[in-house]
Amino acid sequence: MNGSSGRHETGLGRRRGGAGPGYHPFMAQSWVTPVTLTGRRVRLEPLDERHFEDLARVAYDDAVWRWTIAKPIDEAGLRAWFDQASANAQDTIELPFATIDLATDRAIGSSRYMTIVPEHRRLEIGWTWVGTAFQRTGANREAKLLQLSHAFETLGAQRVEFKTHARNVQSRTALLGIGATFEGVLRHHTIMPDGSNRDSAFYGVIAPEWPAVRARIEGLLAR
Repeated sequence: MNGSSGRHETGLGRRRGGAGPGYHPFMAQSWVTPVTLTGRRVRLEPLDERHFEDLARVAYDDAVWRWTIAKPIDEAGLRAWFDQASANAQDTIELPFATIDLATDRAIGSSRYMTIVPEHRRLEIGWTWVGTAFQRTGANREAKLLQLSHAFETLGAQRVEFKTHARNVQSRTALLGIGATFEGVLRHHTIMPDGSNRDSAFYGVIAPEWPAVRARIEGLLAR
């Protein structure tokens, strides 16, 4: 533990069991707390103001946000997205990360734990993106491995879920590729910025499946 910040540091090679602190419905959740996760390609750090400038270098690209419910493709849009993520972290309802490229030590994207339900040991990994130059490099895949490892092996999660636009073929293919199970589509689930209705495809990994999913992702990263 880093004594100055209260944040935990863990890496891919360190596996710990057990669940987090007990949950009470009238308290802010304390199951998912700030943590830094380090792999071979990327490091996930709790999102901080110091990451904003790096993220601005890679975020202003329509292609990154084509299927999302926010379009932070300019400074004002990114600031609104960033400040909302920071507020959610402050309220402990989400844990947003900056994805740091280890080769350059720059933030190249983001992801977060969200839809956190401590009493059922369930959470979602979402708002995951990296700049187009870093797509198909293994950065996003390793980020998912880090988040899933922490969720199942440290937090004792029973379920981790993902959702994406039903028309986002790239994301849906990637989720199946890491071994997540397709669980169905919720129709007219979300209204997009252009006013259209988004159907959301849901995927999940449950605790008994995690060892096989971990082995699958590690095998993909070793290629």
